[in-house]
Amino acid sequence: MSVTAADIKKLRDMTGAGMMDCKKALNEAEGDFDKAIEILRKKGQKVSAKRAGNDAKEGAVVALVSDDKSRGVVVKLSSETDFVAKNQEFIDGVTDIAKAALAGFPENVDELMGAATAAGTVKSTLDDLLTKFTEKMELTYERLEAPMVAPYIHMGNKAAVLVGLSAASDAAYDAGRDVAMQVAAMKPIAVSKDDIDPAIIEKELEIGKELARKEGKPEAILDKIAQGRLNKFFKESTLLAQAFVKDGKQSVGGYLNSTEKDLTVTAFKHITLG
Repeated sequence: MSVTAADIKKLRDMTGAGMMDCKKALNEAEGDFDKAIEILRKKGQKVSAKRAGNDAKEGAVVALVSDDKSRGVVVKLSSETDFVAKNQEFIDGVTDIAKAALAGFPENVDELMGAATAAGTVKSTLDDLLTKFTEKMELTYERLEAPMVAPYIHMGNKAAVLVGLSAASDAAYDAGRDVAMQVAAMKPIAVSKDDIDPAIIEKELEIGKELARKEGKPEAILDKIAQGRLNKFFKESTLLAQAFVKDGKQSVGGYLNSTEKDLTVTAFKHITLG
């Protein structure tokens, strides 16, 4: 059968796919729109696979918390171009996936794929986005559960943070929001030094000793100098020990304790683009 320009435009409006892709799909489907859409979806998946070597450093990151603020999720869907990342339909798709993640609270990405969305499942939402934008996309998912979870989304959906707190109250939530912004700005690698991999600590000590040795310091005091540098590393790289960005006179841990006695961070999740 003959495919008309109106048919091609209709399919393009329905799917957002390119004109030539729509024409080929309609010809292959002999004018059947449902079959053409299926062909385009399959093509979108193939395009994604074909572009596996491309970088997917753009995209959108969304963080959501439950109504009682005891659970939170962060979802990142990466894309290849900023053009796609800023598209409202793409951002809405990522938000739908995050809502499905929060509702079902799956343990991992594999389980998340089957979670229900308003229009189907997370997998069908991803398929639709692949079909429309024909770019490589990668899904990242993290979840956090605590007495209270505070979220932060950096401007333009470039990064998102969840901070778990040891107690639940309005004051704790507000403090958690401040700490979540701290995480986004200062990028700590752990809550405290107790959470750092011993291999990383050993590496930092070796680096400290080698630097001191190159500076001509005596062998007898290399360990002491290295320990001093390690303590500085802890202060710069662990969340509770970092200087609080809103008040450099106190640490993040001190700020939380001044907000509510013994209030502390149980865990955090930080996902960024790139």
